[in-house]
Amino acid sequence: MATKSQRQAYGEALVELGRENKNIVVLEADLGKSTMSILFQQQFPDRYFEMGIAEANMASTAAGLALTGKTPFINSFAVFATGRCFDQLRQTISIAGLNVNICGSSAGLSDFGDGSTHQSVEDMATMRSIPGMTVLVPVDAIETRKMVRAMASHPGPCYIRINRNDLPFFTAEEGEFTIGKLYPVREGSDVLVFANGVMVSKAVEAAEALAGEGVSVKVVNVSTVKPLDKQAVIDMAKGFKAIVTAEEHSVIGGLGGAIAEALSEVKNIPLAILGIDDRFGTSATNYDELLVHYGLTADAVKAKIKKIIGKE
Repeated sequence: MATKSQRQAYGEALVELGRENKNIVVLEADLGKSTMSILFQQQFPDRYFEMGIAEANMASTAAGLALTGKTPFINSFAVFATGRCFDQLRQTISIAGLNVNICGSSAGLSDFGDGSTHQSVEDMATMRSIPGMTVLVPVDAIETRKMVRAMASHPGPCYIRINRNDLPFFTAEEGEFTIGKLYPVREGSDVLVFANGVMVSKAVEAAEALAGEGVSVKVVNVSTVKPLDKQAVIDMAKGFKAIVTAEEHSVIGGLGGAIAEALSEVKNIPLAILGIDDRFGTSATNYDELLVHYGLTADAVKAKIKKIIGKE
C-alpha cells in the first residue's frame, strides 16, 4: 500500500495556501525542518516568523496577527504546541475565538527516538477541553492536505495532530474535507470500530483478519474529534453488537472518551476503548516497536473485538 509523510503533506499544503492567500502567515518554534513549515519559509520568507523555542510568545504573536486579519498557522511538536502555551491558547486565542491554527507535529508516539518528553499521549484530551477548539487527526497525507485548507477558512481556533512517519492512504484524492464529518473506510455489520490516525490502518487490518473468522467489522475514520457529530455516531451505532474505539493516545480524554460521551444515553451497546493505558511514552529504535509495546497493533484491535463479543 502506498504511503506518504503527513509532515510533508502539511508543509506542501501551507505553500499551496500561501500562493492563494497573502494573509496566510506561519510561525515556527525552531522546528521548521521537522514540522516541514520550512517549505513555507522557502517560498514566502516575509510571511514566516521564526520565534525560537518560545511557544507561549509564538501563540501570543499569532493572536495579534489574527486580530489584524491574518490567518496564522503556529507549529511545534505536539507535546510543546499544546503544553508550553496552554495559557495563551486558552486565554488569548480561544476565549476571543481567534482563527489561529495550531499544528502539533510528531504527535503520539511517532517521535520514537526522543522518548516521553517529546511524545504527546494527552494532547487530544488537552485540546478537547478548551471551549471552542476544533481538534483534527488526519488519517493520511491526502486528508492532511485537505484538512489544512479547511482549517484556514474555519472560524475559531483549530488543532491538527500530525504523525511523524509515513502512513498508508485511505482518503480519496477527489472531494473536500468537511470538519465534523465521519468517514467510513470499510463496511461491516457485527462490530463498529471508530478509529483515527495510524489506528485506522490497524483497525482495517484487524477487520480483514476477522472476516476470515466470520466476524464482520465496519471501520470509521473519526478525523474530527471535536466537534464530534454525536447524532451521526449514535445513528452509525444502531444494529451493531458492540463498539470499539482505537487511538494512539491515552485512553483518558481522547477519541474513546468522545465516543463514550456521544453514546452515554444509548442503552445496551457494549463499548471498549483501545489506547495507551495512562502512562507516558518511552524511547525505541523504531515506531513499530513502540506500537507493539503499547498494544497499538492490528492484533490488539482484533483481540479487543473478540473479547467484547465473547469470542476470545
